[in-house]
Amino acid sequence: MEILSPLAELGERVSELIDHYADSSASLAWMLCDRHDPASVAYDIVDANLRVERLTYGELRVQSEAFAAGLLDLGVRSGDRVATLAGKSLEYLVALLGIWRIGAVHVPLFTAFAPPAVALRLEGSGARVVVCDASQRSKLSSSEDGEPAPRYDIVVISDDELSLEEPALHRYQDVLKAGHRVSPAALGGDAPFIHIYTSGTTGKPKGVVVPSRAIAAFHAYVEFGIGLRADDVYWCAADPGWAYGLYFGVVGSLCTGVQSVFQKGGFDPALTYDVLRQCGVTNFAAAPTVFRSLMCADVTAPAGLHLRSASSAGEPLTPDVNEWAAQALGVSVYDHYGQTEAGMLINNHHDPRLVRPIQSGCMGISMPGWKAVVLDRTEDVEVPPGTVGRIAFKLADSPLAWFAGYDGLPEKSAEKFSRDGQYYLSGDLARADETGAFFFSSREDDVIIMAGYRIGPFEVESVLTAHPAVAECAVIAVPDKVRGEVIEAYVVLRPGFEATDEAAVELQQWVKTRYAAHAYPRRVTFISELPKTPSGKVQRFVLREARKNADLDGKGDEKH
Repeated sequence: MEILSPLAELGERVSELIDHYADSSASLAWMLCDRHDPASVAYDIVDANLRVERLTYGELRVQSEAFAAGLLDLGVRSGDRVATLAGKSLEYLVALLGIWRIGAVHVPLFTAFAPPAVALRLEGSGARVVVCDASQRSKLSSSEDGEPAPRYDIVVISDDELSLEEPALHRYQDVLKAGHRVSPAALGGDAPFIHIYTSGTTGKPKGVVVPSRAIAAFHAYVEFGIGLRADDVYWCAADPGWAYGLYFGVVGSLCTGVQSVFQKGGFDPALTYDVLRQCGVTNFAAAPTVFRSLMCADVTAPAGLHLRSASSAGEPLTPDVNEWAAQALGVSVYDHYGQTEAGMLINNHHDPRLVRPIQSGCMGISMPGWKAVVLDRTEDVEVPPGTVGRIAFKLADSPLAWFAGYDGLPEKSAEKFSRDGQYYLSGDLARADETGAFFFSSREDDVIIMAGYRIGPFEVESVLTAHPAVAECAVIAVPDKVRGEVIEAYVVLRPGFEATDEAAVELQQWVKTRYAAHAYPRRVTFISELPKTPSGKVQRFVLREARKNADLDGKGDEKH
């Protein structure tokens, strides 16, 4: 019997996953639910009072079959778009499996969206039905300018007082009562199953249609990156209204059959610790904002946590988090990098065959199934180790790639690929060392060029967040007559620290002595919160625009 090397094993596993999820007869209902032991736990759904509602795979199958039948009675067919505007709940999970059971396509909507953001996604996707919480229904009544909302059926969760005078309104419980069996759709790996929109960090959100075969990439990530094991209790705290929470908090959980946790409601540090302890969570994934909030909170981690692995994605993880996490949580937080258009791509992997010592500022290495490279800033040629350039992925060596372009936007789609079609372009800058480890610099449009120096915002931000007064920060470039551009920092202070001129000078000196004398922020502006997408990603372009319009007031000492 041939003994394979670890890398060969990983390559074979990638091929196995691709064959499984790309099969022409693949059925989502089977792959994500029906093949699992009906008695095994799919989710423990926890509320703010730590009450737990347990959902087994058998119960998920029965209830999602009933919901699928109800959708068919509403006229939904395979390929139709069905949106959800709902928080984490048992009903949400049942609706999601019901959508996929009939081959319909899920359109995720984040519950913090205002009506215009909801309308953009519903109109862009052409959704036939919206499944929403009662508290969210008002967002569907009309657009911001008062024009009538597009026509679609609305299934309302948990609203016993719902008036059914409008024919397009339906109670969730009534939809479950359709009463006829539904054969699960088997549409194969090329059939779409998610129609999601990018977070809009650099402009208008764009539609991404995800084929079922992309689950091979999602499964590979939770196996290699997250390091999920069959005996784990897994909690991905990201909201499923966004890519990371949907791809890996729901799809990644269901495709593996691991026992998972869903926490209702918003983030609260004390509740997060209570859920980790009470549910016996062993594998925890969340955005950097969650870990930073835990670090800055006035509550401490309780005794008795069972954490084996912790992972972070969405924004680069600043080094101070791991200085705290090793002691507070008993584990290091592994930083991971990915995009809505691909899933996760470069990781500090938990898989023992890929694990490496954590390095400050290191994004990790290419995930098996992807080949990450660094391209020159202006030409589509690979650059030597140590050179900052564009993060790209060589498609011939990336069998897990699945993105074909944005829905209805051919020009924007072309921007994601090199002119010769050989590379997928991330839009981010980094350098790689001789070992294949990547170190994030910035988004291409965030880079700061000062007096000939190219400065990545993340490097300066990492230094600033290590200061005991700084909760979080963002740095941008502002025009300067002498240097071309200089750095300006926007800082959110921790409780107990005051925004003074002296504090600004102290932060400037902190960067000078701990990073570089030329790269300190010429101005420090203290603000109460950073502009972010609803998924928690910092929008530096908003700061740049606000700076241009002089909309932000702050204290600082501008020195040249």
